[in-house]
Amino acid sequence: MDTLMVFPNSPPRLRFLSLLIALGAMLAALLTAPLSVRAESSVVLATYDGVINPVSAEYLHDALISAQETHAQALIIRLNTPGGLDQSMRLIIKDLTGASVPVIVYVAPSSGRAASAGVFITMAAHVAAMAPGTNIGAAHPVSVGGGEMDATMKEKVENDSVAYLKSIAEQRGRNAAWAEEAVRKSVSVTEREAVKLKVVDLIAEDIPALLKQLEGRTIPLSAGPTVLHTADATVREFPMGLRLELLKTLSDPNIAYLLMTIGTIGIIAELYNPGAILPGVVGAISLILAFYSFQSLPVNYAGVLLFLLGIVFFILEASVTSYGLLGIGGVVSMLLGSVMLIKTDAEFLQISWSVILPVVLLVGAFSLLIVGMGLRAMGRRPVTGREEMVGLVGVVKTALTPHGQLAVHGELWEATSDQPLQAGDEAEVVRMDGLRLHVKPLSTQKEA
Repeated sequence: MDTLMVFPNSPPRLRFLSLLIALGAMLAALLTAPLSVRAESSVVLATYDGVINPVSAEYLHDALISAQETHAQALIIRLNTPGGLDQSMRLIIKDLTGASVPVIVYVAPSSGRAASAGVFITMAAHVAAMAPGTNIGAAHPVSVGGGEMDATMKEKVENDSVAYLKSIAEQRGRNAAWAEEAVRKSVSVTEREAVKLKVVDLIAEDIPALLKQLEGRTIPLSAGPTVLHTADATVREFPMGLRLELLKTLSDPNIAYLLMTIGTIGIIAELYNPGAILPGVVGAISLILAFYSFQSLPVNYAGVLLFLLGIVFFILEASVTSYGLLGIGGVVSMLLGSVMLIKTDAEFLQISWSVILPVVLLVGAFSLLIVGMGLRAMGRRPVTGREEMVGLVGVVKTALTPHGQLAVHGELWEATSDQPLQAGDEAEVVRMDGLRLHVKPLSTQKEA
């Protein structure tokens, strides 16, 4: 209407054009306003609890893409990790530093931690927060390839980690001196100490409290600073999905160890009991999944061979008289193989003793049981086919002089005998040619 007032004496055509422009502007404002409200009223929440590995890198990358595509106010990463792989950590940090939406790393829940690689990821966030009862630190690099690094290599790796974490801290305005100590001396601090040392920005009881504290905070992004409006924001959780959940489970060294054990026993059970099918199918699938798990773990193949050797000893114990020596050797071999299987100094990648001991004892007992059943089955008398007929006793129906008929198993067979037999005599089957039985008098066998 203001546009029309500017030209009170304008021609009708010009007034009509001005009216259309004003209506168009109002319509555009109505259409864009709800979208702006929606964009400013939601945050994406990604929760990750576990080791930093390729699965976590893919999950957090997908969560960031979702937050960017939906124009969310921010991506909140609720993190609890003992650390993880350097390569996966760097991929995550690369995503965080190049994000077009604010990224908040929230170390939670209470009793959670951000250790090792988790320190790097937390300090790389635009806003770092911690829940009460959490801690952060202990970022000294450890070898995941097995064995001790020599002094020169250890110094190189340590210096590289220090420089990387200091650069991240300086970029985010955090305590670079503490970052160096976290790497060199493996220092760790509580959430309150972390705030005082300017390692993290704030402490929040839960997600709603975190959103209120983020309200009005200005976040520097590559495209320019943005102000967070999160006090009344809707939290939209980003699930990991079935595929990534499965891959995360398989990347656990304890699960990989169990899969290898089940797979090996299944294959052995199928070899000693051909035709059972189920043990072979389960064993093959378990072994393939175990091999998949091992490709993301630092596996020591000497440990694998010792583990398999232990199972071989158990098998031999069931068929060879060793007075228990093979069984003892199997237990020792499996224990040594289990301990050596994962070659790393990182505790979160090692197999737990609470898993190793029960597995070794159960495998020993199960292997002896399965192999014993197989050997007993191999020693049984055949119950079908030609072999089943040999040794059976039948009754002569028509005189065998030398040919006649014999009733065996309720069936009437053509039979022949080297010695004459009369109807009603008993005869034992000695061999079978085609459909003709060769028999001998039962009394002759008893006398022999």
